[in-house]
Amino acid sequence: MSKQKIRWGVLGCASIAKRAVVPGIKGSQFNEVRAIASRSLETAQATAQELDIPIAYGSYEELVQDPELDAIYIPLPNQLHKEWTIKAMKAGKHVLCEKPIALTHQEAEEMLQVSREMNVVVAEAFMYRYHPRYAEIKSLIAEGVIGDIRLIRGSFTFNNGNSTENVRFVKEWGGGSLYDVGCYPISAARYLLGKEPIAATMQAMFSEKHGGVDMMAAGLVEFPDDVSLLFDCGMWAAFRNPMEILGTKGRIEIPFAYLGKNEQEGHYFVHTDQGIEEKKVDYLDTYSLQADAIARAIYGEEPLPFPLEDAVANMKVLEACLQSAENGARVTLNQ
Repeated sequence: MSKQKIRWGVLGCASIAKRAVVPGIKGSQFNEVRAIASRSLETAQATAQELDIPIAYGSYEELVQDPELDAIYIPLPNQLHKEWTIKAMKAGKHVLCEKPIALTHQEAEEMLQVSREMNVVVAEAFMYRYHPRYAEIKSLIAEGVIGDIRLIRGSFTFNNGNSTENVRFVKEWGGGSLYDVGCYPISAARYLLGKEPIAATMQAMFSEKHGGVDMMAAGLVEFPDDVSLLFDCGMWAAFRNPMEILGTKGRIEIPFAYLGKNEQEGHYFVHTDQGIEEKKVDYLDTYSLQADAIARAIYGEEPLPFPLEDAVANMKVLEACLQSAENGARVTLNQ
């Protein structure tokens, strides 16, 4: 007997929702999109028609209270993540919330507590890590193919500097490149190493033209056993998103670590004394994989691969990085 599909509502008409997440949910195996909301009914109706979504609401509250919905996707600006995730959870809904999950780790911990009280599934929207290539890479590291890990390098930059009005440029709303894209290499390094950082040291370019947020940041995140993540992130630089894992016997190169437009861009390379091996992987919609992983957790078939506790831990590192960049000092993390 086939399962009833998880019925999703979308809280807002953000570009990421229209461009990637809604098509991903619609193209997944166990999910469907039933409703979308905006603060403007006209905007919600236009987006619903564009994306072939049956129901449009002119307020977020109406969507959250819809008894016919099982789960809510939240692509709202960062400062609204906590408020609407908690409202959705208290309405008995499961939640997929855009990254970063909150503005502080204390906010994330509060969200975690409510998720436990309401017994709902809550996921942070890091779609890239649902692609099986990351599990493959982690297995190669565990097997010792490249020896002991000495260093991870990661970057995620794009150029949005010419924009004059953008929620990413409002400091009080969780704007800046660290929160927008720096969170990716941090989450990837934590996943691949299976450890939590102990300190962060960052330098950043804070642009008054862009609301005083960090438009570019670079630095060092220290992990146990003398392993480090060197990473940079930016919203005023050429696009790139590579990652390299350096070991004592070789290295793994991921040219497109988080975003790739086609199958070839998903491939990664293992460099050892035996030469360079190109690891070819299938091109898969990671947004669909993410939705189906959440659905399986909702069904009770298997636990969510990246539970909300992971989001709390990632927020702690992000906060430390931003604090270091603002104060020009190394910041230690309490484990």
